[in-house]
Amino acid sequence: MDSEIDKFKKKLLYRSQYRGTKEMDKLIGSFVKAHIRMLNIEELIELEKFLELDDDNLYKFYNNQKSEITDKDNKILNLFKNFIYK
Repeated sequence: MDSEIDKFKKKLLYRSQYRGTKEMDKLIGSFVKAHIRMLNIEELIELEKFLELDDDNLYKFYNNQKSEITDKDNKILNLFKNFIYK
């Protein structure tokens, strides 16, 4: 089972780093890399859903602009919102 979870994590990490725009590749890739080790399987599934959101909405959400993201009580979204990109 652990190897399946490891494969899933690698898939998520890859998807986070190759999104389409260089800026979001770096931001979301860094975010996922910083948090993926501490997430349980349910949270990894939420992360997968998070990665399906488009870059424009995630960028606006991250920068406190008006976005179409409505599920603001989501743990992954809260982690992303509070993530400090270095």
